[in-house]
Amino acid sequence: MTIPNAINPITEDDIANYLINTPDFFARHAQLLAQVQLSSPHGGRAVSLQERQAEMLREKIKALEHRVMDMVRYGNENAIAMGRLQRWACSLLSVGDPRALPQQMAVDLQTLFLVPQVAIKVWGCKAEYSGESYAQGVSEEVRALATSLEAPYCGANTGFEAARWLDDTQAVVSMALIALRAEPQAPAFGLLVLASPDAQRFRPDMGTEFLERIAELASAALLRLCS
Repeated sequence: MTIPNAINPITEDDIANYLINTPDFFARHAQLLAQVQLSSPHGGRAVSLQERQAEMLREKIKALEHRVMDMVRYGNENAIAMGRLQRWACSLLSVGDPRALPQQMAVDLQTLFLVPQVAIKVWGCKAEYSGESYAQGVSEEVRALATSLEAPYCGANTGFEAARWLDDTQAVVSMALIALRAEPQAPAFGLLVLASPDAQRFRPDMGTEFLERIAELASAALLRLCS
């Protein structure tokens, strides 16, 4: 250890290291604990070491309280979302005629999850469903795009052909494109489109786990239409 002298004066690091390596210092100089004055972050006034420690403890407690509140809020939001997902699944199970599934699915998504616009297309349908609107008007480019999606696309409407399936194309600012598959690595047999006039509703940086659960349920239900 370097001995401080005129050439190597005592530094703040020297003092800090000494106190760290001399734990009995304040035991031998207990009166210093009451005499040491520190600057308070609240107004810049001088406070005692004990008071500063108490302030730091209160700040830590407050930060923990905020974290707990956030956890409770997220838990409540997740519970609400899962409740809606369950009601949606029950609604899909109650549909007796497969022909009516896409329409019921779209209505439920708009109602339960407050999605302004929803569109669904399914290709490879059985012959009895091939004349339905949801089984028509899908180009090979859209089919290839759907198959290429490893996760739901969320972001701006950059002129996607699928946006033209919606009733009000001009109101589509952000959207989610969700591929429908019989199993994870299989080619897509359909595409679910969710759209909003709010640019922040479907953002590129948002998590897609919940949308993936929607994709799984929608795929399982709509497989009844396919050959």
